[in-house]
Amino acid sequence: MHSAKKCLALALLVGTGLSVTACGADGTDDYQGDYSRHKPLHVVGYPSRGSLETVQRTVWRLADRDPEGLAGLAVTGGTAADTTARNWVDAFGEAAGGEVTADFYDEGSTRQVVVLYFTGGRKKEVEVRVGEDDTWGVTLDESDPAEAARAPGWAPAAPGGTHSRSTAS
Repeated sequence: MHSAKKCLALALLVGTGLSVTACGADGTDDYQGDYSRHKPLHVVGYPSRGSLETVQRTVWRLADRDPEGLAGLAVTGGTAADTTARNWVDAFGEAAGGEVTADFYDEGSTRQVVVLYFTGGRKKEVEVRVGEDDTWGVTLDESDPAEAARAPGWAPAAPGGTHSRSTAS
């Protein structure tokens, strides 16, 4: 379920007062509140507004150990997104509560590959892109736990090692 739908459902269950504190007045989730409750995301490269916001929300859902919230960010839903979200939370939830650097590759007008660097040396490659509904989301298609936890072999040991841009840009 997308976060706006969750906020609306939560507001209806608990009362309209909650829609202003946990969710925005328009029924959207509280980005500013979420931002203030989490460690800052270090950024390397050239994100677009949409890719940056989606990666931030992805890291926040990991840190909160919220697989349902993470699955709500999926470009396409379904069983694979739900399973992948649980796998990612299991593999990276604890690490996401610490320092995280997001290294953005290529240009981010409609799609961007990002490598997340967690404290302790763990890495995770994610893809964020514009979906069919013209909103940004994360690709969640790693139903195998080993695949979901695997570090990208191509990524440098430290963020920015390949200048976070393709040679075509």
